[in-house]
Order: sequence, then C-alpha cells, then structure tokens
Amino acid sequence: MHELSVCQALVDQLADLARREAAQRVTAAVLRVGPMSGIVPDLLLHAFPFASAETVADGAELRFEHAPVRVACRRCGAETDAEPGRLVCGACGDWQTRLVSGDELLLVSVELER
Repeated sequence: MHELSVCQALVDQLADLARREAAQRVTAAVLRVGPMSGIVPDLLLHAFPFASAETVADGAELRFEHAPVRVACRRCGAETDAEPGRLVCGACGDWQTRLVSGDELLLVSVELER
C-alpha cells in the first residue's frame, strides 16, 4: 500500500511547515488529487491516522479537492476536459494532446494552531 508512504511524506512536509511557522499542531490539510495520480483518496484517509500518530499532525483532518483531467491539443490549441482513459481533444477529437491537469497530488492548504 503506497498510500502509507505517501502519508508519511505528507506528515514530514506538514511537520516542516509547522516548525517553520512556529505552530503547535496541524489541524487540517487539503490535498488536490487527480484521477490519474495513482492515489486513492479513501486509502489515504485510512493511512493518515497511522502515519500522523504522535506527530504534530496527530488528529488533523484530511480533506480533498478533486482535480479534473484536462488536456491541451497540439493540433488546434484548445484546452478541454477529458476522460482518464481517453485523452483526446474535446474540440477537434485529435489524440495529440498534452496532459494539463489530472495527475497531480498537491498540498493546497494547511490549517495550523499556534
């Protein structure tokens, strides 16, 4: 389960941020997760309490924003929504696209208690 190692890295990042901001604890964190990130948010929710136990993030709420899959077309230049298994341009139907969004796992915001 790689979600546990992702949570451990997240807790390290939260601890560094709390230390830098002189915070006593982390109360919440918001992650933006794309469907192509390889991360299952429900598994992160289950792994986070184990990874954050006895750390500055112990008891913190983990929330998610879901990022859409978006592509930029190399042929017509349009940026459109797409499906994870079908990365074609929504404007012209061409398959020569570049992924713009949908594979991210980003720490968007953190609530700290001082």
